[in-house]
Amino acid sequence: MRVVIIGAGISGLATAFALQQRARKNGTALQLTVLEKDSRVGGKIRSLREEGYLCEWGPNGFLDGKPATLDLCRELEIAERLLRSDDNARKRFIYSRGKLHRVPENASAFCCSGLISWPGKLRIVGEMFLPRHRGDADETLAAFCRRRLGGEALEKLIGPMVSGIFAGDPENMSLKSCFPRIHQLETEYGGLIRAMIRLAAKHRRERRSGKAVAGAGGPAGVLTSFAGGLQELTDRLRDVLADAICTGAGVAEIRPCREGFQLALEKGREIEAQLVIAAVPAYDLAGMVDGFDREMASLLRGIPYASLQVCCFGYRRERFPHALDGFGYLVPKGERLDVLGTLWDSSIFPNRAPAGQVLLRSMLGGATRPEVKGWDDARVRDNTLAALGKTMGVAEKPEFARIYAHPQAIPQYLPGHGRRLQALRERTDRYPGMFFTGNAFFGIGLNDCVSSAGKVAEQAFEHIRQSG
Repeated sequence: MRVVIIGAGISGLATAFALQQRARKNGTALQLTVLEKDSRVGGKIRSLREEGYLCEWGPNGFLDGKPATLDLCRELEIAERLLRSDDNARKRFIYSRGKLHRVPENASAFCCSGLISWPGKLRIVGEMFLPRHRGDADETLAAFCRRRLGGEALEKLIGPMVSGIFAGDPENMSLKSCFPRIHQLETEYGGLIRAMIRLAAKHRRERRSGKAVAGAGGPAGVLTSFAGGLQELTDRLRDVLADAICTGAGVAEIRPCREGFQLALEKGREIEAQLVIAAVPAYDLAGMVDGFDREMASLLRGIPYASLQVCCFGYRRERFPHALDGFGYLVPKGERLDVLGTLWDSSIFPNRAPAGQVLLRSMLGGATRPEVKGWDDARVRDNTLAALGKTMGVAEKPEFARIYAHPQAIPQYLPGHGRRLQALRERTDRYPGMFFTGNAFFGIGLNDCVSSAGKVAEQAFEHIRQSG
């Protein structure tokens, strides 16, 4: 059977590998092709080594608290190259009222923290006395936070966290789709603090019996990458799948036909396939299906993307005024700074900067600052320098600077995202042999993409098996 996977980002590559492994295990013959419009594979995963600095163009790692990516690394025989972040990376900060506040990690630190006022702290503690939510509406993250934790927690804690993970605006984000674990905890336990107490007791019992359970916030873990950057993962997938990958082969249109599908490539060629798996951004897939299913295309175009500008600065350590003892910091929207936050990359992983140097990576834009998308490099650089001066007292100009623009960086899961996915499944079910995966649908993180790739590969293989 001819199987075509469209897109060679992590979702497409992981899907191809999982499908190939299933076919070999079951003795099934597949003619597998992975089409990628760019000249390289990996999508937004790109590790750039310049002048001794290692800059991540896109994501800088994954959390090892979920098994999907770790299992993939073992199957690819690169698990021994995994690199966990330094212990100091657990220290995370929020910039508020002119200073950096460490995010409290326990009750004692919470009480002593100056990040949240005492009225705000009491409001958070009072969450345990609130009744559980009885409605079934797809609540926004902001509405949930105001209802259970109060406005100050939203402003100082949840909002910055959301900008750091999703580059999103909590006023427009689906709680169920973005943070399903939090929604589950309220449903199951009646509140977050009640859940934390119950799960902590359960964790102690399980630990005594030699087992482990997830914490109240869901699986967390340690940020993990590779010595040569996250691109080591996609490079290894590229090498394993080399015979199947075709770069410079963008798909312009998908056409269902009697024997499956015809794919019209951007350079005029056509390819036939009995099974197609799309692993491309939602807006790209919309253009491919518009000719035969406008409703599907409309559903896909309804998934917006936030833009980002990423600014990497390198400095001599001896001339840098801040200790950089931690992961970095995030900035609440109310502080009116141009940066969403800054990661202290050389403090997170070793070998990210030359000896005696430090590497910072700042993010600008996101859903709350869409105008940043149109800024040129000079403005991004100047505004980042101004923000670093205010947050960390940086007066020096960097000795190294690189800026990476992402006009459509991260998909945003709006309220109703779950219903949108169901409608998309119903549309694709009309075309047997058509599947989709990627960070626009089932989770934006690397673990989410790898996990979804395994699931869609299983669904596709079952279709192949039934087709005989």
